[in-house]
Amino acid sequence: MNFDELDKKLLLLLQTDSKMTTKELSLKLHLSVTAVYERIKKLEREKVVKKYVALLDRNKVNKGFVVFCHIKLIQHTKEYLTTFENEVVQLSEVLECFHVSGDYDYILKICVGSMEEYREFMVTKLTTLQHIGSTHSSFMIGEVKNTTVFELN
Repeated sequence: MNFDELDKKLLLLLQTDSKMTTKELSLKLHLSVTAVYERIKKLEREKVVKKYVALLDRNKVNKGFVVFCHIKLIQHTKEYLTTFENEVVQLSEVLECFHVSGDYDYILKICVGSMEEYREFMVTKLTTLQHIGSTHSSFMIGEVKNTTVFELN
């Protein structure tokens, strides 16, 4: 989709603070409130803006232990992939799941409160999923960059 410069600025502002009012946005973009409202509605209709969310501080909600778990399935059949994906989306500890190329089939981002909680998650939930051949876990030591903002050129 092609965006004009105003759309790009509007999308950057919305990504940075989606609680900004149309009045505040109109002042920053030098447009009328109605023009801003119409642009936002168009971006929402076209599914460029999928939803508005509140981003929580994971440490303040006791989810500061971050794990990247690489999963290899026993086989790569459509049935095994579908079954795994249907099961993994049900796990609330898994914030992100990506089907990837390379040595592993999936990478999961898991957030829990502690190593003990992760062990419990592994033993009672993750290893009970069907068709998992092997797992490899990496633990976050520090966060260098974490953003949800796309820069549009």
